[in-house]
Amino acid sequence: MKFKALAIVLSLPLSGAMYASAQTVIPLWPKVTPEPPQTTEAEKDVTTDQDRLVSGHRTARLTNVTQPSMTVYLPEREAQTGAAALVFPGGGYVRLAWDGEGLDVCKWLNSIGMACLLVKYRVPETGHYPANPADLQDAQQAMRVAREHAEEWHINPVRIGVIGFSAGGHLAVALSNHFDDTSVMSTPAASEVDANISARPEFAILGYPAYLSTGPNGRELDPNLAPNPRTPPTFMVQAENDTKYIDSSLVYYRALKDAGVPAELHLYATGGHGFGVRPAGFPEEHWTHTATDWLRRIGMLPGKNGEIAEMPQGPPTPTPCPSHQLAVGRPAPTATTPAGPPENPNCL
Repeated sequence: MKFKALAIVLSLPLSGAMYASAQTVIPLWPKVTPEPPQTTEAEKDVTTDQDRLVSGHRTARLTNVTQPSMTVYLPEREAQTGAAALVFPGGGYVRLAWDGEGLDVCKWLNSIGMACLLVKYRVPETGHYPANPADLQDAQQAMRVAREHAEEWHINPVRIGVIGFSAGGHLAVALSNHFDDTSVMSTPAASEVDANISARPEFAILGYPAYLSTGPNGRELDPNLAPNPRTPPTFMVQAENDTKYIDSSLVYYRALKDAGVPAELHLYATGGHGFGVRPAGFPEEHWTHTATDWLRRIGMLPGKNGEIAEMPQGPPTPTPCPSHQLAVGRPAPTATTPAGPPENPNCL
């Protein structure tokens, strides 16, 4: 699986901070997308004046994305920790909230020494996973591309997670639980997939995820998104007055706990839906600090003493799958410490 990277050299100021000067934009499907595009219109920004008035800051909402890609924002070399996250902006699978749930997230990640891999997945799409696998296929491919280029970008392949907001949060959940989905292998893009590289995220951060709840009262988890022992540790942030989607967070958190997956849910009284990382003047504006501490606790970021924490222990205790160990660059298990068989449901 080889990708030709398009290097774009520029400086992007954001609220007094600077991104790394060199960006790399990589198409996820250089030859052909798994399914035909659902629109023939050119990609465009559909932000309205009302959107800008409500948000109070720069806004871009992109749609008609038919050539999905990943843009790499690296922190300054001396600040790099080796950790990284794919970022999925929300937008109802119709558009992408490119600034508030994309570029602003990259600013935060770069500020804590993490690489930001901003994913422009296909929109608009009719339906979403599992009815339409396009979104999950893009997410899987983005993770595989990230791991393929990990050494080049000074990223540790076992410290790459996913961050998603609203519909992007739904996509992050789909990737967390169906990273091994093989639907793409029956499409014209199958030859572009290196199935030997794992698409499993090592952690997930979900901002007010959408479309997770179902049932007559909307208080049951969509069974297609049920977590399992291989679901990564998950951090969730949600506003109580997000009346349309609060149940998505509540039912998923409960399911994570029932499955024994390490999880945190931070519920704020205010914020509504779509506050991103810039809800200035409200209690939830500090959620990124809490998330940073969580990343340290689970061993994705070094602590204040510079050491990497061990993953918290507790049921279930996952056994590393040999295939995942090799796919993400971990050493092969030794004869004295045999790993569980690949079919072990508790392996990572």
